[in-house]
Amino acid sequence: MYVHPGFRYPPLVTRQHIPEQGYKTIRANGLNIAYFEEGEGPLVLLIHGFPDTAHTWDEVRPAVAAAGFRVVCPFNRGYAPTEVPADGKYDSDTLGKDVLALITALGESQAIVVGHDWGASAAYSAAGLGPDKVRKLVTVAIPHPASLRPTLAALWGSRHFLTLKLPGAAKRFARNDFAEVERLYKRWSPTWDAPPEEFEAVKNAYSVPGCLDAALGYYRALSPIPTPGLRAKIEVPTLVFGGRDDGVVTEKMFHAGVSRFKDPGQYKVVMTPGGHFLHREAFAEFIGPLLAFLNEP
Repeated sequence: MYVHPGFRYPPLVTRQHIPEQGYKTIRANGLNIAYFEEGEGPLVLLIHGFPDTAHTWDEVRPAVAAAGFRVVCPFNRGYAPTEVPADGKYDSDTLGKDVLALITALGESQAIVVGHDWGASAAYSAAGLGPDKVRKLVTVAIPHPASLRPTLAALWGSRHFLTLKLPGAAKRFARNDFAEVERLYKRWSPTWDAPPEEFEAVKNAYSVPGCLDAALGYYRALSPIPTPGLRAKIEVPTLVFGGRDDGVVTEKMFHAGVSRFKDPGQYKVVMTPGGHFLHREAFAEFIGPLLAFLNEP
């Protein structure tokens, strides 16, 4: 097919980006990181996943703050309005180092770290790399990556780990106003009839040049060989949430994560209704056990 030398393909994104409001910024691990903050008390970091933003915690953040905590919800590296890293590094340990650097930059020596999806991977790495800085660990919807044993069903449900690495993935993902966002939510949380507004924050972020490519960089960086932070046995009290209706991860897979802990007695699994986004699907069932764990001595 002949293409005129002056032809330019239309941009991938056609939606009008609406700038974020009410966030702060801080320098940590060489990046300008945007975040929401609420409350006073011991520091709790809430780390989001994919396809998501810090807004995934919009209901959780005020509830945790009201319980007497200082809650910080960063936009992960590359997610607008956080800076896209010039080095293009998105491996789990780099994400974990972002978490540890944030704790220091925020003027604290320790924090409770709560992570969902890629945020959970970052949280596991942070606990492995800096157990002195992670007082407690909470992960949502993701077992410890080094404990996972692939099955045919899990591989099929996780086929995005391959497709999002392929050339042209960003272009395909951006089609029809990021319709792939809704498809992934439905696959991973099949019982959740999410209203359209649930997807607006992440679509808005992905409309910023460079953000979607950065988000897919997390998948390009994925390796079957665990990073040093993920190889380390975890030493801190940990609460893991799983959704009974998760379209990919089973309850058995969550319980298998105990193998990555020095003291099995410090590892607890709570299964709730909902799927991969259980903290939004089943907020009442999620927030009770979370607050109880945060308040344990």
